[in-house]
Amino acid sequence: MLLRLPTLSLLAPHLSLSSISPSPFPTFSLPSIQIHPKPFLHIPKSTPSQIVKPTSLHTQIEENGVESEIDVDFDEEVEEEEFSPRGRFAEEEKDYDRDPEFAEIIGSCLDDPQKARSKMEERLRRKRNKILHTKTGSSTPMKVIFNKFDFSNSYIWFEFYNTPLEKDISLICDTIRSWHIIGCLGGCNSLNMQLSQSPMDKRPTYDAIQGANVTPSTFYNIGDLEIQDNLARVWVDIGTNEPLLLDVLVNALTQISSDYVGIKQVMFGGSEFVDWRENLKTEDAGFSVHNI
Repeated sequence: MLLRLPTLSLLAPHLSLSSISPSPFPTFSLPSIQIHPKPFLHIPKSTPSQIVKPTSLHTQIEENGVESEIDVDFDEEVEEEEFSPRGRFAEEEKDYDRDPEFAEIIGSCLDDPQKARSKMEERLRRKRNKILHTKTGSSTPMKVIFNKFDFSNSYIWFEFYNTPLEKDISLICDTIRSWHIIGCLGGCNSLNMQLSQSPMDKRPTYDAIQGANVTPSTFYNIGDLEIQDNLARVWVDIGTNEPLLLDVLVNALTQISSDYVGIKQVMFGGSEFVDWRENLKTEDAGFSVHNI
């Protein structure tokens, strides 16, 4: 039979274990330690659409609440490096105002003009290729022919030494277009040439009343420039018999033939010219039309 004994706290509540059975070792108390349970952090798996992209420096600074002075300075520094004269986009520039050779020539101009002149001539000889450009035209003078030319209804024919390039065609079209505009405005009126007919040893004078009362010159109509290989033509309707208008065109074409594209001959009037074929109208055969 088991007997249940009363606990010590019931028999002697005022007694402690140390008073009942003293220990030879000194007593001590443990400090109180609070243990907090670590919360469980659940990190869900991110989908490809939820992957966080790296943020820029500017975005990180704004999120952290830091002043944007650092970001502004950084942008200005990058912009200065890229677009300043020291940057990779800057082109090398040459200071033509600080040419020591030219400065020496100018400096000696007052003291010794003959020496300065000889130095300048030597400079021009050495840099001749950079100053003077080689002519691409023909040294042979352009031939001009008239074949029953009618100021009211005629063709002007051109024969080039070679098939003209695109830049040559553009130059010819611009010249003819300018000639037509000057003619339409009455700029080539041989009846009013007061300045060219006045003596050059006196001060030129102009009579406005006389200039306003002369018969005006005209240029009624002009067609497009047609090209077949090295041949070309343009139809004109000048209206009035104005030879000065033809002189202006011939002078311009002469200079073009000498300096830019060689023109073998120009013929005013006529219905046939060299190997021109009326039935040739395809680009594959070398035919083209250019607006004036």
